[in-house]
Amino acid sequence: MPHRERKNIRAGLKVAVVMKQDQRSGRETEGEVRDILTRSAFHPHGIKVRLSDGRVGRVIRILSGAD
Repeated sequence: MPHRERKNIRAGLKVAVVMKQDQRSGRETEGEVRDILTRSAFHPHGIKVRLSDGRVGRVIRILSGAD
């Protein structure tokens, strides 16, 4: 799964994330990656990122590349 590998995530990428408070419901939030917070090359639950609006969550889907 590409969203679990840090090398596939970069600033400017459009992604869908699940924020901590939405983990039980699985509610997705879409946004643009500003910062990558996960330091390891792989994470089984998705790479943690900060979106351009400041919200933080784990990437569950990559929507599109940087424009």
